[in-house]
Amino acid sequence: MPVFERIAILGVGLIGASIARAAREYGAANTIALYDADPAVRQRARELGLGEVFDDAVSAVTKAGLVVLAVPVGAMGAAAEACAPGLENGAVVTDVGSVKGAVVSAVATKISTHAYFIPGHPIAGTEHSGPDAGFAALFQNRWHILTPLVDGREEYPLFVDKLEQFWRALGANVERMEPDRHDVVLAVISHLPHLIAFNIVAMAEDLESVTESEVVKYSASGFRDFTRIAASDPTMWRDVFLNNRDAVLEVLGRFSEDLAALQRAIRWGEGDTLYDLFDRARRMRREVIEAGQDTPAPNWGREN
Repeated sequence: MPVFERIAILGVGLIGASIARAAREYGAANTIALYDADPAVRQRARELGLGEVFDDAVSAVTKAGLVVLAVPVGAMGAAAEACAPGLENGAVVTDVGSVKGAVVSAVATKISTHAYFIPGHPIAGTEHSGPDAGFAALFQNRWHILTPLVDGREEYPLFVDKLEQFWRALGANVERMEPDRHDVVLAVISHLPHLIAFNIVAMAEDLESVTESEVVKYSASGFRDFTRIAASDPTMWRDVFLNNRDAVLEVLGRFSEDLAALQRAIRWGEGDTLYDLFDRARRMRREVIEAGQDTPAPNWGREN
């Protein structure tokens, strides 16, 4: 039995297209409605057969038991406002944003009182974007974090359970967390690493002592991985940093202090300090593999 008879997805990028494919393949929904603000994306979604594509948000969400806002963080408020008039009585509205505090502020007041807003975030993705990038297995064995609100309606927890069931049907592991806690955790494990990758790749391009052709031609695996991360959607990441600035700046401040200490250790030849840091980081890598969040294959599973 499907978890929701009909779902509507607003935003048909990597995540939205993957939800559509996964919901169909794993039987989490019988009918999938789609809307994207970009006419070209809507047309491509039709060509790919991702679901029933509508030309306005209200028509897309009509009769949907679940509405997923799969747009960039900065567009969440507008998406919620656009679809609000069409929300069914008892509809669940969720999002897939990498920031929760700002999304709650932007969306909660736009959702009518007869619907239930339950923020969420699938920790899954690739460096690719657009409807062609979606695939059904994206959420398999990945974490999905739900950040339920303080809602006095007695049926609200039941809808949270139902949304959790939906994500589990897509293959995800689900955990619940406070929105503010989510934003700090994601600043550490996702936002700061992306910021560093963007900066390192841009710095390599700007270096006068090394040509850009040399950087590209002789890229070792470490730099290649940075370029993969840096290839992520710039609109999405611009919105992430602007909407999670407090948590990112807090973590970035700690990182800057630790980087300064590392710089001193290199300058003064403090080998033990360097070794201890590298050994701690290596142990963390083993824990990530043991948790099933990456492959132990040499060269990260790449053929070359």
